[in-house]
Amino acid sequence: MPKVSLFNQNGSAAGEIELNDSIFGIEPNESVVFEAIVMQRASLRQGSHKVKGRSEVRGGGRKPWRQKGTGRARQGSIRSPQWRGGGVVFGPTPRSYSFKLPKKVRRLAIKSALSSKVQDNNVLVLESLALETPKTKEFANILKGLSIEEKTLIVTADANENVALSARNIPGVTVVDANGVNVLDVVSHNKLVFTKDAVQKVEEVLA
Repeated sequence: MPKVSLFNQNGSAAGEIELNDSIFGIEPNESVVFEAIVMQRASLRQGSHKVKGRSEVRGGGRKPWRQKGTGRARQGSIRSPQWRGGGVVFGPTPRSYSFKLPKKVRRLAIKSALSSKVQDNNVLVLESLALETPKTKEFANILKGLSIEEKTLIVTADANENVALSARNIPGVTVVDANGVNVLDVVSHNKLVFTKDAVQKVEEVLA
């Protein structure tokens, strides 16, 4: 089983903790991780792009000139696509870009992402993480005690408002609860910091 360092909230070492081998110790599948990232990024797209077709643009209600006898090409409307100010042909319309992957594929992707971080020694665990009041300075001191300067994902067992508010103004730091751990967040952060309770909860969900 993989082992990672265990720390107190003040940054002092408290030994090691064993992680579930079937979640944090598998051989990462990069192609599945890529598919999961594409899925997440696609679902973030608004898809609100819109252009007007010839039936939607203003004007052009009557034929600009008679059909024959003028020497010019026949035209039915000044809002046809070939006219300046006319409608757009085959332009983008509102749509949803989201799609879903099979449940087993999504589980394999998050396990692969977590295992990759463990292999790179970018995962550490805190015995607990509790703040009496929202204090950005206090939370920054916790990160400093852990010698963390990179982009960091903090994972707590449950939604913790004091921790979330304390970390909100620190650049590169994101806080999620165990149920909100996802591939895109794991991959886009350099370090993962779990609380001990969060590790147990993630292992229960993904086991």
